[in-house]
Amino acid sequence: MMNRWHVMKRLLPLTAIFMLILSACGREDLSTLNPQGPVAETQYDLMKLSIGIMTLVVVVVFAICIYVLIKFRRRKGDKTIPKQVEGNHTLEIIWTVIPLVLLLILGVPTIQHVFGLAKDYSDDKSAVHVKVTAHQYWWEFEYTDYGITTAQELIVPTDKKIQFDLTAADVKHSFWIPAIGGKMDTNPGMTNNMYLEFPNEGVFRGKCAELCGPSHALMDFKAKAVSSDSFDRWVSAMKAPAVMPADPEIAETFNAQCLSCHAVGEKGGNSAPNLTGIGGRQTVAGILFNSDVVADPEKEDKTTAENLHDWIADPQKVKPGNTMPQVDLTPEQIDGIAKYLAGYKLDY
Repeated sequence: MMNRWHVMKRLLPLTAIFMLILSACGREDLSTLNPQGPVAETQYDLMKLSIGIMTLVVVVVFAICIYVLIKFRRRKGDKTIPKQVEGNHTLEIIWTVIPLVLLLILGVPTIQHVFGLAKDYSDDKSAVHVKVTAHQYWWEFEYTDYGITTAQELIVPTDKKIQFDLTAADVKHSFWIPAIGGKMDTNPGMTNNMYLEFPNEGVFRGKCAELCGPSHALMDFKAKAVSSDSFDRWVSAMKAPAVMPADPEIAETFNAQCLSCHAVGEKGGNSAPNLTGIGGRQTVAGILFNSDVVADPEKEDKTTAENLHDWIADPQKVKPGNTMPQVDLTPEQIDGIAKYLAGYKLDY
């Protein structure tokens, strides 16, 4: 039993080390170690600098400790008391100056970049201004200069700075696109500001980085960077008149059951996610990947219509604790609305 305990004592530290290392592993699109924008690259450079300095200090300290343990160990049979040494002004100056130098090396660029990344482009006419409102458990994006609102999929041009005004509708959340830049809290009753840049076209995964309820881990969104021309076409498509269901019965049901909260085009309310163009989004509810739009290699994805059907039929099964009510619809009505929304796509 004792031998087994000694083995466990050796294995536990190794297990802890491996858990610490593997905790940084995950999907590449959620990694801060794969920066895809100037803000993220600056933060990554600061991270490398601080880790490099810490690594240097640890290596030097451990090397000195190991040297001292070997050089001045008690030899077998030596029972003399070592010479007692007190004070060494040279060493005291060295171990005071070195930390100050390292602190300056880390502190100067950190302060410089922190203030640089805190720039406010609210008055910049060339920037794209987006008001982000976090809800349990979805994201609302209002383009204040264009008079349009969407949800769950942030569309941005690659050639402009994006100024975000961040707030929350219920509890505290945190807006984070790991590959593009650091996170910022969204708080009820107040607005925080940040800017990001998207130099490359592509889709980048966003998360809520603040525990906000039972479906916090499912509060995802997509940031889609497109060319300036594509962005202009998207804006025009969002402003186009709403396309309603061709089937009169489905149109009547959709208008009565859905548009009291949701919106399509200029029709409907604004207390729930805007559904304009939802058929062309990569996901439904931020987490159900649509195989007819993009395939997630890690999962067996369903089509947009199938995902919409599952979401409308039982939203609490998909995202426990969300505020979407259980609608009283027949299977035929759910299927009809799901197919209509799956076909509602924007051409840009």
